[in-house]
Amino acid sequence: MKKTYKIDVDCANCANLMEDATKKVAGVADCTVNFMTLKMIVNFEEGADPKAVMPEVVKACKKVEPDCEVFLK
Repeated sequence: MKKTYKIDVDCANCANLMEDATKKVAGVADCTVNFMTLKMIVNFEEGADPKAVMPEVVKACKKVEPDCEVFLK
């Protein structure tokens, strides 16, 4: 399952680091963070619950950039 989230990130390098950190979270198959459109596209693993996985994604992103915001739907 693929979901798109609005994200507030300060620079393209941070977006790349956040993308890499998100890919390491359990339940995430793939992730793309687009700095220009301020969007994060997360492709979840089969059977993963996005509502359970996304808090871990937010934690991983905040380790990269503490003041980032991921707007969960």
